[in-house]
Amino acid sequence: MSFKLKSLRSFVKLSFILFLCRRFSESSDKGWFRSLFVHKVDARKDAHSNLLSKKETSNLYKIQFHNIKPECLEAYNSLEAEVQKRLHQDQDYPCEVVGSWNTWYGEQDQSVHLWRYTGGYPALTECLQKLNNNKEYLEFRKERAKMLISRRNQLLLEFSFWNEPLPRPGPNIYEMRTYYLKPGTMIEWGNHWARAIKYRQENNEAVGGFFSQIGDLYVVHHLWAYENLQTREETRNSAWQKEGWDANVYYTVPLIRSMESRIMIPTKISPLQ
Repeated sequence: MSFKLKSLRSFVKLSFILFLCRRFSESSDKGWFRSLFVHKVDARKDAHSNLLSKKETSNLYKIQFHNIKPECLEAYNSLEAEVQKRLHQDQDYPCEVVGSWNTWYGEQDQSVHLWRYTGGYPALTECLQKLNNNKEYLEFRKERAKMLISRRNQLLLEFSFWNEPLPRPGPNIYEMRTYYLKPGTMIEWGNHWARAIKYRQENNEAVGGFFSQIGDLYVVHHLWAYENLQTREETRNSAWQKEGWDANVYYTVPLIRSMESRIMIPTKISPLQ
């Protein structure tokens, strides 16, 4: 009998505690206690491509990664430079080279190209149709194919809060930091970086920030320019001396599945030198 009475008392106590917890959490919508029981997430009202990209432009970007046979790297650079120059200067094609690099540290014997299509997807379609009818370009592709091991690309939009990637004089080295995010976290990433980018502007190192639309999804590319590796080290360390930078790192790291850093050297004709 005493055992049943003790069990009943324990049950009553537990029920009363749970009742108080619910009442307290209901009356403390913004309090810390409610956060232990309720995880409130604002419903998305639009696609992250519309919420995070620049509204004043309709630019679409394409990034290409070409893995080249080591013995062909010099010939590849010469051939690519000739074709890029023609396309860049030909007003009949609605595309332009933003930057072109060879990877220095990271995946070796790799070339990275960033293109801008002014006018978005219609401009991309127009450009591809014209190139597919350009016999000279088709011959270039055949010749280039002999030099490649593999290639891949992505279509990107630029974050609204990043700098527009404009031509700049050199000499510089460039770092492309690529973040593979957990699906569904792009809005949260953008919200944090919209505040954090101000900590990385003092030395004019911020070149551009992009997120993928087609290809590998939930991928972010941040592009930075530095005078050399030592300047890169000093610039990155100085960010930690600014109040607020540590919080940005703290809140964005859990959003990342994996990340990659490339140190790149611009090719001779790259607008970003």
